[in-house]
Amino acid sequence: MKPSPPPGPSPENRELATASDTAAAVQAALGTEHAAVWCYGLLVAFLPPALDRLARQDATAHRARRDFISRTLADAGVPPIAAEPGYRTPNTVVDQASAIHLAISAEADAAAAWRSVLERCDDPALRRVALEGLTDAAVRGAQWAARSETAPVVPTFPGRT
Repeated sequence: MKPSPPPGPSPENRELATASDTAAAVQAALGTEHAAVWCYGLLVAFLPPALDRLARQDATAHRARRDFISRTLADAGVPPIAAEPGYRTPNTVVDQASAIHLAISAEADAAAAWRSVLERCDDPALRRVALEGLTDAAVRGAQWAARSETAPVVPTFPGRT
């Protein structure tokens, strides 16, 4: 008895399997989710207990989106990229202020990556995931920016680099 072949991509994942620019954008977004999880692991060490819960919630949100996208890519027959062992931060993290700025940067990177997915796909389900990723990152970034007195708290066009 021969084993049955693996199932093909589901209709909602077909674009990932056939459109290389879409798959590349989703892989890049996955990379920013990996980086965000790593960044939150670093910055939580520099935050006071009052901000610890928020940082852990944000890390959990990135972890959930990362895992979902990894499964989506795998289901489409596209091997998801792996996390790097470490990431270069835009600035050295040494205190609460620099930790908050790292959170803002991680969220800005995630928003830009999900905006890129929106620009490169036509699939309604994938566009919904990308829009949620962009929106969630913009909201989280605004929450952190408000704590650092960064202006504007919300960029004019979230995700635009």
